Amino acid sequence: MVKALLFLATGFEEIESMCVVDTLRRAGVTTVLAGLQKGPIVGSRGVQMIPDSLLDELTVEDFDAVILPGGSPGYINLGADARVVKMVKRAYESGKLVAAICGGPSILGKLGIVRGRKATIFPGKEAELIGAKPVSDSVVVDGNVVTSRGPGTALEFAIKLVELLVGEQKAREVKRGLVMES
Repeated sequence: MVKALLFLATGFEEIESMCVVDTLRRAGVTTVLAGLQKGPIVGSRGVQMIPDSLLDELTVEDFDAVILPGGSPGYINLGADARVVKMVKRAYESGKLVAAICGGPSILGKLGIVRGRKATIFPGKEAELIGAKPVSDSVVVDGNVVTSRGPGTALEFAIKLVELLVGEQKAREVKRGLVMES
């Protein structure tokens, strides 16, 4: 069974988080929303989400992918959390899929994960992709690292994650179910 972990911090971007979780679950990927604290987490637009689990109860070894949503100050809160940083580093070093959208790729920049790679980020934040080769594509895959630009690219990002985690056939099935293609 393929499993993905999506980090959830106060100020998360609602579209990016929910779109990715919903799409991955439609594809049969067990997707866990990991809260940095107990109780509902409030997004950047005031939407409250209840995490599936506390981050402290999870180990990165149990997952095939880790996902960093954006949102302000969500991505800042994620990047400031030593537990998140440690898990992202371990996931990357063990060859797991590491994905980030909107401001989330800035965390990958600070960790040196995008150094020498093509990557994208929310427009105007390209300097935060430290050592990367910034591109303006909606979704960028370079090795085991996937980056995307923002809320408007969330569905394309989610479908790319489905493709990488469970295959092109499943991605096409999900796209048909979402009426993205016939």
